[in-house]
Amino acid sequence: MSLPYILVLYYSRHGATAEMARQIARGVEQGGLEARLRTVPAVSTECEAVAPDIPAEGALYASLDDLKGCAGLALGSPTRFGNMAAPLKYFLDGTSSLWLTGELVGKPAAVFTSTASLHGGQETTLLSMLLPLLHHGMLAMGIPYSEPALLETRGGGTPYGASHHAGADGKRPLDEQEIALCRALGQRLAQTAALLEKGRG
Repeated sequence: MSLPYILVLYYSRHGATAEMARQIARGVEQGGLEARLRTVPAVSTECEAVAPDIPAEGALYASLDDLKGCAGLALGSPTRFGNMAAPLKYFLDGTSSLWLTGELVGKPAAVFTSTASLHGGQETTLLSMLLPLLHHGMLAMGIPYSEPALLETRGGGTPYGASHHAGADGKRPLDEQEIALCRALGQRLAQTAALLEKGRG
């Protein structure tokens, strides 16, 4: 039997969301579980996908089995007009087989995002990602205000999930508070998933 893992599933165009995913994965590992980093391909303008099965760099593409087998999920996307990016939505739209069998019911889930502007729809994007997860019966988790960085941040960070202000050029690195909140979210997710797994055991 394989060990429980948290699936850190994201789409990243310029690298900021991918860096958040890596920080969340570190938090997951600090929380005592394995982190499995996965991404999704860009949506093709062609009728059939033309991208290779394995990306040239970064995380592997996610499969439904990655999602089915996870003990918990961290889902991340840059903001697109206050909503999740189309490639991530496209992947989630293809998960109805897991919904029909209830594979994700009762598993903890958290969300994260990155925006070019400080008030560029971070919270609405986070909420948009939670909607399909709630339909799957997952247990939505945020960041409590007991995390000091949530009160100290001058960049990203919300109680709905981790966030990052990447700047107009997309090159602003994660600051100290944003990193702390990513790791705190990953750790909380892993610890909760471990407790739930223990309860099922």
